[in-house]
Amino acid sequence: MSLSELPLWLAWLVAIIAIAGAAMSLIGAIGLGRLASFYDRVHAPTLGTTLGTLLVLTASIVLFSWIEQKLVLRDLLIGLFLTLTTPVTLILLVRASVHRDRSEGHEDVPGQKDGGSV
Repeated sequence: MSLSELPLWLAWLVAIIAIAGAAMSLIGAIGLGRLASFYDRVHAPTLGTTLGTLLVLTASIVLFSWIEQKLVLRDLLIGLFLTLTTPVTLILLVRASVHRDRSEGHEDVPGQKDGGSV
């Protein structure tokens, strides 16, 4: 089966899912630019990237499963790597920022007033 033989309803479904994923990533990018502090800004792209990637990969799995006429799950490896690395990167960035802010004596560091840790 080729891409030209794709039914119209499936093309629309894949397009809607892929556009929704791109929109989620765009919302995360807008949040990165609009939020005030670094600690607020790190959450928006992380959440947008995770959900946006999930939706785009879902569209890819649906499309290639239809074209190849079997369940195609190789795209799940991409999702697995992104899902594992995005939160780890977020945690490392926030911990480095907290360490820097505490060593410079900033007062608005998360977890500093109540003695908690980040």
